[in-house]
Amino acid sequence: MSLTARTPGGAIRADQVGRDVDLYGWVHRRRDLGGLIFIDLRDRSGIVQVKFDPVNAEAHAAGGELRPEWVIRVQGPVQRRPPGTENKELETGEVEVEARTVTILNRAQPPPFAVNEDSPVDEQVRLRYRYLDLRRARMARNLQLRHRLTKAIRDFLDAEAFLEIETPVLIRSTPEGARDFLVPSRLKPGYVYALAQSPQLYKQLLMVAGMDRYFQIVRCYRDEDQRADRQPEFTQLDLEMSFVNEDDVLDVVERCFAHVWQKVLGVSVPTPIRRITHAQAMLRYGVDKPDLRYGLEIEELSSIFGKTQFKIFHQALDAGGVVRGLRIAGAVGGKEIEALTEVARAEGSKGLAFWHREAEGWRSPIAKFFGEPELAQLQETTHAEPGDVVVAVADQVEIASASLGAVRKAAARMLGLVKEGSFEFVWVTDFPLFERSKETGEITAAHHPFTSPRPQDLQLLSSEPLKVQARAYDLALNGTELGSGSIRIHDPELQQRVFQGLGISREEAEQRFGFLLTAFRYGAPPHGGFAYGLDRVVMLAAGQETIREVIAFPKNQQAEELMTDAPAPADAKQLREVGLELLRPPLKRPQ
Repeated sequence: MSLTARTPGGAIRADQVGRDVDLYGWVHRRRDLGGLIFIDLRDRSGIVQVKFDPVNAEAHAAGGELRPEWVIRVQGPVQRRPPGTENKELETGEVEVEARTVTILNRAQPPPFAVNEDSPVDEQVRLRYRYLDLRRARMARNLQLRHRLTKAIRDFLDAEAFLEIETPVLIRSTPEGARDFLVPSRLKPGYVYALAQSPQLYKQLLMVAGMDRYFQIVRCYRDEDQRADRQPEFTQLDLEMSFVNEDDVLDVVERCFAHVWQKVLGVSVPTPIRRITHAQAMLRYGVDKPDLRYGLEIEELSSIFGKTQFKIFHQALDAGGVVRGLRIAGAVGGKEIEALTEVARAEGSKGLAFWHREAEGWRSPIAKFFGEPELAQLQETTHAEPGDVVVAVADQVEIASASLGAVRKAAARMLGLVKEGSFEFVWVTDFPLFERSKETGEITAAHHPFTSPRPQDLQLLSSEPLKVQARAYDLALNGTELGSGSIRIHDPELQQRVFQGLGISREEAEQRFGFLLTAFRYGAPPHGGFAYGLDRVVMLAAGQETIREVIAFPKNQQAEELMTDAPAPADAKQLREVGLELLRPPLKRPQ
């Protein structure tokens, strides 16, 4: 028998009928028809049917032994399936391979869950047996998609004259917005490295070094609470450019996305991508990463109710707050209003006011508190039609925005307004440079301390820092923030002024960032860049709900890797070598 080299089973087609092939893979399914035996053989390329005929006694006997997930080798000719037995669900469905020689390479225990179907399995079990989970078709597709998407990014940026340059993982701890993972130094006892939260300072130093256009697909590490789109270690696309303004950076990034989406998904992304300011996003959508797959824009209603006698509204306005509302078109009854009210309360709101628009006017438990002029203006502002409902929140700006943003999202899902399978990108620009920390009340950097303020706002740095706007921008897709970027500070004195606005003295700045400030004094070019979470991008491209579905070996929501039981206790000798003693919290005694 003349055999070809190893053949990917999922690539066999009708034009190969009569050829001998050499297949390797896992038994996906087995069917014994009392004479003929069939198995579906699976490898990374897909599935092909293998027939075991009693005529080939030795191969047929081996086929009788086979069980799911056994690893085998099959040699034999490609044949057409008999008419009427084709499988239109498989790309190989017109053909089968007749087994002439069978080698069992490895037997397998029965797996803890079905590998040959995508039935629901507890995620903790999936993560403990991740190597089995990755055999399932959906998970295999996700990793293949990640590979193609990553390659498309590299190809695009290479064609745009970017250099891929690696930066250190073990670095000095610098403020990046989350807790660092610390690594003790054995050679310098008492000192630590931090695992890089991002390459931020190094990419700026590469611009000082004259590299001009840099990118990196880089691992980053942040010790923060977990959620669906977070992991303690994650991957981001990081890029930086010299002698550019905001338009230059946004142009490259959105053309890159358009290229990747077309190349990998066959989906056209119109460019230029829509831009809205941070202030517009918070007013219209209640969040700085709006989902534009549906309407439901928030309206400012404060001026309508400036002289209202409705106690809740005028108390909020007197306290410097706002009244904002949302028109919802569709069947929204009492039950739905109650559900949306709970959504608003979860964001800090005291409740949700509402009016039903009917043909003869407004119907609401609070309608009696408002005069005809107010209700007429409400109609004019919201454009409500009979059958619509208008909901409103009266509170401080932050609470009103967050509450209505959550209500908007909940109402869209409740009414089926979300266009599944669509991709709506949006740039959010003109962020504030500083914000006040919810925990400490101190002024902190809204993005990071190396973001450049708008030139026209420089005079406000010392007098009214919270009014300073940044040359910063975020890219959102379907309500998820993909990433952010900015034009950076390249002047050492301006950098010192921003540090002072953050309460970092000149001496402390030199101690913590002296290497960067020194580099700036040797001629730093104007530069800017962008970084986005690759895991989030793949998650959205694959239509998944969490980034754990597109990472080969993720941590769970307690930041544990169940497969290897990490984190694990450290060996006493290892701790002595680095001068560490680990303290564990005392066990709680039962009451």
